[in-house]
Amino acid sequence: MSDAVKEPLAGYRVPQHSVEHPFSFEEVIKGSRFIARVAFTPTVEDAKAFINHFNQTEPEATHHCWAYIVGNPASTTLIACSDDGEPSGTAGMPMLNVLQHSDVGDITAVVTRYYGGTKLGTGGLARAYGGSVKQAMDQIKLGSRIYTEKLDLTCAYELQKQVEYLLKEAQAEIVHTDFAAQVTICAQVPVNTLPELEAALEAYINRNQIEVTKVTC
Repeated sequence: MSDAVKEPLAGYRVPQHSVEHPFSFEEVIKGSRFIARVAFTPTVEDAKAFINHFNQTEPEATHHCWAYIVGNPASTTLIACSDDGEPSGTAGMPMLNVLQHSDVGDITAVVTRYYGGTKLGTGGLARAYGGSVKQAMDQIKLGSRIYTEKLDLTCAYELQKQVEYLLKEAQAEIVHTDFAAQVTICAQVPVNTLPELEAALEAYINRNQIEVTKVTC
């Protein structure tokens, strides 16, 4: 297994900025301040909490417009956006369009506007909101969210090192290990390498030396 060229693991790109420490980009357009904040939000609840944070901490702002994509950007239906009082279609949708073209998932963008006294018009607003998110997306740090299957592998103590070796070869992450009459190793296994791991474990399973259970919770 170790001599083979490993294929890229299946998954999608996500931002590496937490809701506690979001990426921030600010610009001033005709006197109005536009502050874009972008963060990793793996659930809709996380996205909504991130958005509400700015409503609570910056109530004096004129608008908090937002857009989010939760899940795989190529297939998810968990997307939403809001103009938050700006003319319809001038803020949330331009922001969402930028996110969708970035091929990044589990992401929320909030653009806060402090009105500066000069109206921008519908086209100007769309360019300002979409442009702020585009500037942020060009600068954020990205990581990968890998599709995995969670497994419990139970074996005798003398097989622990061998099982750990096979998991390492499969690029799996060991979550925790429980020690009782036997050893139970809980691991997150990339779906790409799962068939290869199952093939490597087959002889042990057939001899009842290793028990493999898929964890659904």
